[in-house]
Amino acid sequence: MIPSVLPTYNRAPLSFVKGEGAWLFEADGRRFLDLGAGIAVNALGHANPDLVKTLTEQAERLWHVSNIYKIPEQEKLANLLIDKTFADTVFFTNSGTETAELAIKMARKYHYDKGHPDRTDIVAFEGAFHGRSTGAIAAAGSEKMVKGFGPLMPGFVHLKWGDHDALKAAITEKTCAVIIEPIQGEGGIRPVPDQCLKGLRELCDATGTLLIFDEVQCGMGRTGRLFAHEWANVTPDIMMVAKGIGGGFPLGAVLATEDAASGMVAGTHGSTYGGNPLACAVGARVTEIISDPAFLAEVNRTAGRLRQGLESLIARHPEVFESIRGQGLMLGLKCKALNTDIVKAGYDAGVLTVAAADNVLRLLPPLNLTEADVAEALTRLEAAAALLETQKAS
Repeated sequence: MIPSVLPTYNRAPLSFVKGEGAWLFEADGRRFLDLGAGIAVNALGHANPDLVKTLTEQAERLWHVSNIYKIPEQEKLANLLIDKTFADTVFFTNSGTETAELAIKMARKYHYDKGHPDRTDIVAFEGAFHGRSTGAIAAAGSEKMVKGFGPLMPGFVHLKWGDHDALKAAITEKTCAVIIEPIQGEGGIRPVPDQCLKGLRELCDATGTLLIFDEVQCGMGRTGRLFAHEWANVTPDIMMVAKGIGGGFPLGAVLATEDAASGMVAGTHGSTYGGNPLACAVGARVTEIISDPAFLAEVNRTAGRLRQGLESLIARHPEVFESIRGQGLMLGLKCKALNTDIVKAGYDAGVLTVAAADNVLRLLPPLNLTEADVAEALTRLEAAAALLETQKAS
């Protein structure tokens, strides 16, 4: 008999009843250090007092109105994001998947309005993840995501990750945009080198192609800058944001330049819930906190301590771990043991991690992880590795 909740996840045998900071609690009192943060969502930890206060105050005033009216909280968050990024305009969604849909529409509409209706192809990359809608899975193109779902949205060209020659050859008179994650998350914490992002920006400029950055997982302070592309000193034309921007409240956003968004006029896109007062009040507070230079400096200090400890962990357990990759608090441990086995060993050690492609273990903790949390994270990861080694030996 099918469960009451559609079984599209292989769920862990855990059900949490409370969260506090970087910690989650089972009903029986067991404590788990959350190094996954809801897959980079709980950027400020669980039950953050600032966010609880903001949400409660907004809930007592107004929950929802239609986007046919002006929404002050939405305008506040939009202005914050515009002030701190390349963007001139913002559209709010409820999720990262929805940002992919708008980014695709925006890029194609741009060229249509410029008199080039045949420029509809979008170049994407192996290992990418842009969401679970039919458009988003067509953009990613992996067999795992598209098999069995019938005809896919056409107009996507898929390239091997890091193949520069193929990228140059793929940009034709039919190309409207390139979509790329500055750091692949689901693909195994694979950063695009700064020089490659710069080269991609130059190639797009030279060919009149729009550049879309998917920063759903790597954005909102995750790498120690507000957005990951800032490290390369380049900017996109369109950017997808979600996950951390709501701190746990469902929220996403598409940021764009005035030129890139020029085709999106009244009636071309919409959302019932997107950008409602509750979501935007929380998102504005999250953005204010994370964009503070002092906060980002602390993210980088914390990341340095964690990375140094992980390097020692790898050296002590060479049969379990191989290397470390990523930036800031978006880290991946390339594993020799099966990454899903390490995740399960972590349950026994009271630490939560997330598996990714290329046999990588993702560490995406809250950005305000304390020094004590870092020490405890290393202790519990050590225990998980030791447990796995014992199981292998027996």
